[in-house]
Amino acid sequence: MSFPSFRSRRWRRTEALRRLSQEVELSARQLIAPLFVKEGIRDPVPISSLPGQLQHTLSSLVQEVGELVEVGVGAVILFGIPARKDPVGSGAWDDEGVVQSALRALRSEFGDRVVLVADLCLCEYTDHGHCGVLADGPETVDNDRTLELYGRIAVSQARAGADVIAPSGVMDGQVAAIRRALDAAGFPHTAILSYAAKFASSFYGPFRDAAESAPRFGDRRSYQLAPPNLRAALRRVEEEVAEGADAVMVKPALPYLDVLRAVRERCAVPVAAYCVSGEYAMVHAAAQRGWLDLPSAMLEVLLAIRRAGADWILTYFAKDAARLLR
Repeated sequence: MSFPSFRSRRWRRTEALRRLSQEVELSARQLIAPLFVKEGIRDPVPISSLPGQLQHTLSSLVQEVGELVEVGVGAVILFGIPARKDPVGSGAWDDEGVVQSALRALRSEFGDRVVLVADLCLCEYTDHGHCGVLADGPETVDNDRTLELYGRIAVSQARAGADVIAPSGVMDGQVAAIRRALDAAGFPHTAILSYAAKFASSFYGPFRDAAESAPRFGDRRSYQLAPPNLRAALRRVEEEVAEGADAVMVKPALPYLDVLRAVRERCAVPVAAYCVSGEYAMVHAAAQRGWLDLPSAMLEVLLAIRRAGADWILTYFAKDAARLLR
């Protein structure tokens, strides 16, 4: 029996050979850790649907970011839970608001050792849970009125110390409105990482528990992207890059790896992918039942997202993965 002269198993024979021939690298500096900070609590609160994650106080947030910096995680993204909500989400642009206070505390403690990303949306701040101001109908978000508020939020977050503003509300024209507001307020160097391809997904449930942001009525399908539509996602990415996005994001990651690959092939700016709460919870639930090995499954998930084309991965696995990658 004859064999070909090339045997691919030669490169898989030892761990050293496997490392040498590895095509995709995964490192802690490519990970962005999502963190929740809640106003008015004395102690951090465990999030039952996100094992190992917390709603933080300011002091516990600083401690958590210190641990992330220690293991090499390059960036964090902040989500705020205010003590008070109203119809327009005014707490989102309050210079003394929960995220703004967190940004100042982290900048004071860590300087430029970690990139501070501020999620920009209204769903955590509105009493109805939608991502913008409601129009005449009870389930209709007024796109253009919302853009003015997004500009105010972006300026407030930049003033508090955000390196990057990450608009997640999927409003038409959001990047252009935020860029104009930042430039006019003297923040031309603040970057925009847009949730350009954010789909109306079933995988956001645990996040809505953590951020206390579930809509009180209706859903978000009138502004988030329809899951079947790849071309619509690519068109939106192109629009937001043209408006001035410095980087774009695909969310969720695993069910949309084809979208991620297509965006990477067409897009010259950095591309991020959000391994969302449902993906994280799914892996943890299977591991808790002994159905899979958590560390290896975690790294396999993150490598799949990198292989599909993500430059950066937003993931609740950030700290645990970074420890394994050291």
